[in-house]
Amino acid sequence: MSKANIVTGRQIAAARALVSLSQSALAEAAGISQQAVKRMEANSINVPASTETCKLTKVVQALDRAGALMVAEDGVAGAGVRLKFTRTDIKQINRWEGEGGSVGSDDVQ
Repeated sequence: MSKANIVTGRQIAAARALVSLSQSALAEAAGISQQAVKRMEANSINVPASTETCKLTKVVQALDRAGALMVAEDGVAGAGVRLKFTRTDIKQINRWEGEGGSVGSDDVQ
């Protein structure tokens, strides 16, 4: 795992806080145990690149779907997290996704 791909436990915790997810909600969204999320967040250096990689990918993808964007260290600034969408955008997306109804084909050309 290259330095640019390292995600720290602190980033995971910060991203989770930004998108207002509990550890259990993140675990459910990622399809892993809450204990695995807890272990990842407790690791203050980086998430192990061996057996945790698959779980890490699931967590990062779940956070991405929730609107958190992991920002890699770039040599000038440290690693961080930012919102991918505003809270209003997320509410609107959730409202659209919850509308239901049958899926039809698009007439866009």
